[in-house]
Amino acid sequence: MKMSLNLKKREKKAAPLQNGITEGVIWQQLLLYFFPILLGTFFQQLYNTVDAVIVGNFVGKQALAAVGGSTSTIINLLVGFFVGLSSGATVIISQFYGAGRQKETSDAVHTSIALALSGGVLLTVVGLAISSFSLQAMGTPEEIMPDALTYMRIYFAGTVFSLIYNIGSGILRAVGDSKRPLYFLIVCSLTNLVLDLLFVLAFNMGVLGVALATIISQALSACLVIVTLLRSATCFKLYIRKIRLHLHLLSQIVRIGLPAGLQSVMYSISNLTIQSSINAFGTDSIAAGTAYGKIDGLFWMIMGAFGVTITTFVGQNFGAGKYGRMRRCVKTCLLMAFGASVLLSCLLMLFGRYILGIFTSDAGVLTLGMQILWLMAPFYFTYVCIELLSGAMRGAGEALVPMLMTCVGICVLRVVWVLGAVPLHNTLPMVIVSYPLTWAVTSVFYVLYYRSNRWIKKRLPEGVDSTKDAQ
Repeated sequence: MKMSLNLKKREKKAAPLQNGITEGVIWQQLLLYFFPILLGTFFQQLYNTVDAVIVGNFVGKQALAAVGGSTSTIINLLVGFFVGLSSGATVIISQFYGAGRQKETSDAVHTSIALALSGGVLLTVVGLAISSFSLQAMGTPEEIMPDALTYMRIYFAGTVFSLIYNIGSGILRAVGDSKRPLYFLIVCSLTNLVLDLLFVLAFNMGVLGVALATIISQALSACLVIVTLLRSATCFKLYIRKIRLHLHLLSQIVRIGLPAGLQSVMYSISNLTIQSSINAFGTDSIAAGTAYGKIDGLFWMIMGAFGVTITTFVGQNFGAGKYGRMRRCVKTCLLMAFGASVLLSCLLMLFGRYILGIFTSDAGVLTLGMQILWLMAPFYFTYVCIELLSGAMRGAGEALVPMLMTCVGICVLRVVWVLGAVPLHNTLPMVIVSYPLTWAVTSVFYVLYYRSNRWIKKRLPEGVDSTKDAQ
C-alpha cells in the first residue's frame, strides 16, 4: 500500500503542469497573454520614443537624427543578435514547462541567465570598439557625428542590463507569466521619462542625458526581473550559486536561437544598406526616417507581441503533445494579427501627420515623413505571415529554414534592390519601397513552407500524426 502511494506521488509530480495555454479557450488565452506583452512592448518602445520626442523638440533635428538613423540601426544589429539567440532559451523553457519537466526547466533558466551575463559583457566590448568606425562607414553626416557617438558608447556600456531583462522576461513569458514583465516596464518607462526631463531640461545635458536616462532605466528593469526570479517558489526559481552554462542545454538553445540571431543580423545588415542610402539624402531625410520609425514602432510592437505569444503557445502545446491545439492557436492568432495590422494601417494613414508633428515641427521633415508613411503603412498586412509563422515554427524547434527564407526573401532581395534598382531612379521613395516589396515575397515563402508540414514532421517521432493531439 505504501509503495502504491509513493508511485502515485511520483506520477503526480511528473504530470504536465496545468495552465490555460494548454487547456483553456484558445482565443481567450491568446488575448490574456497577448495584451500584457503588447502593453509591455509599448512601454519598452516608449524608452526610445521619449528620447526622440524630447531631443526633437528641445534640442533640435540634428539631435533627433543622432539618436536614430545610423545609431539605432547599429545598436539593433548587435543587440538584436543576442536577443534572437536568447529566444532559443524561451522556446526550450516553454517546451520543458509544458511537458512538466521541472529539473530541465530549472537548468535551462540558470543557463539562460549565464548566457545573458556573458553575452552582455561581450556586446559591451564589441560595441565600444566599433562605434566610431561603424558610424563613419555608414556615411553619418559630420554635424550629428559627436552626438551619435556619445549616444552609442553610453548605450553599449549598459547593454548587459538590456540582455538580462530580455532573457529574464523571456523566462517569465515562457511559463505563461506575461503580466509581471509589463509591470516592470511601466515602472522603468516612467523612470526614463522623468530622467529624460531632468537631464535634458533641468541639467541641459542633451543627447548625453538621454543616453544616461535610458541605461539607468534598463538597469532598473534588469534588477526587477532578477529579484522576481530569485523570489519565485516554482521550478523556474533562480539560485545565484547555480548560474552556469549547462552545455547540453546551451547547445539546444543555440540550435534554436542562433538562426533567429543570424536572422536579426541579416535584417540589420539590409537596414544598414538602406540607412546608408537614406543618409545620402541629408539630415532632413534622416530625421524624417527617425520620426517615422517611432510611429512604425507601433506596428512592430503589435507584431512582436503576437510573435512572442504564438511562440510560447506553440512551444508549450508542442511539449505537451497537443499538436492539433497548436495548429488552432496559429490559425486564431493569424486572424487576430491580420485584423490588427489593417486597423493600424487605417489609423496611421488618417492621423499620421499629426503624430509626426509630436516629434518635429520642421516642415521639410514632416513632408518627407509623410512620404515614407504612405509607402509603408498601407502594406503592413504583407508582413503578418512572416512574424506569426516564423514564431510558430520556432516554438516547435524549427529555426533554420525560417532564417534562410527571411535572409533570402527580405535581406538579400532588399540589398539587391538598393544596389540594383535604386541607382536607376535615385530617390527616397525608391529606397523605401524595398520594404513592402520584400515583405510580400517572403510571406509567400512562409505560407508555402507552413502548409507543406515539413517544419513539424521533422520534429516528431516516426508515425506520429502532426495534426492530432498525442494520446
